[in-house]
Amino acid sequence: MVPVVDRRTFVQGRTATYGVAGEGMPVVLLHGWALGQHTYRDVISTIAEQGCRVIAPALPGFGGSADLPGDSFSLRGYALWVADLLDTIGIEEPVVMLGHSFGGGVAVRFAHDHRDRVRSLVLVNSIGGSAWKSGRGLRSIAERPLWDWGLHFPSDVWPIRQATRVLPVVVEDLLPNLLRNPRAIVKVANLARRSDLRGELESLRNAGLPISILWGTRDGIIPRESFEALCVASGVQGTIVEGSHSWLLADPAKFGEIITNDVRVAKAARELELQAPPPKRKGLRRVQSLARRPTG
Repeated sequence: MVPVVDRRTFVQGRTATYGVAGEGMPVVLLHGWALGQHTYRDVISTIAEQGCRVIAPALPGFGGSADLPGDSFSLRGYALWVADLLDTIGIEEPVVMLGHSFGGGVAVRFAHDHRDRVRSLVLVNSIGGSAWKSGRGLRSIAERPLWDWGLHFPSDVWPIRQATRVLPVVVEDLLPNLLRNPRAIVKVANLARRSDLRGELESLRNAGLPISILWGTRDGIIPRESFEALCVASGVQGTIVEGSHSWLLADPAKFGEIITNDVRVAKAARELELQAPPPKRKGLRRVQSLARRPTG
């Protein structure tokens, strides 16, 4: 397993923490609601083993990263924070942007607002589809009450075989976040619930950005209708896997296998860019001076 190293820096004048592992093509992994980079340690290592340098920040309000100021608290504000973090740690080339759950929403917004910094986009059980099927038919997910989300959370870590795998890694970040900043957890939950990113995905589709969307069959937090709405907006078929909302935490190896093709394609594109000769500098055209020469 490739070791994941915890690091600390300052972004926008405030404390920021992140994990980093591996060498090679840069991949940014954005975590889900109420979690942090520690929860994804095995996932980070699995991606790094494929010849990637994985940067996994603790998003503002979680894992020791300071909150966003009130006037910046939005998906746009989170995306700008990620851009500033990459500037701070010296990541200049385009990245593979990978987001899970709430992190998927930030990833979409980052790709939309900073298109030239993204090589490809991978969304895993992501927010942003804004579709929910209730007893009265298909409705906006913004209408789904928070208590209904909470009812589905226990089922996300069962059956017991999965619970023994997921609970220890989730608790490592979830409990400290609950104790350190419970207000941020509620604020981000409401932000996630209201997010509709179909317009941004349509724009990215029209721009030709490679997009992959994954979803677990037993996900009670992000309903299938929301996943399908993301796929329609992106113009991609999407991939359905057996598992819950946190299936990648339960089986990092399986996740690594599924995204192997995304990594391979991105690395091939990167190699072509690195091998391409630098653009020729245009020669300077001599212009006859308009100044009058001295006479006599």
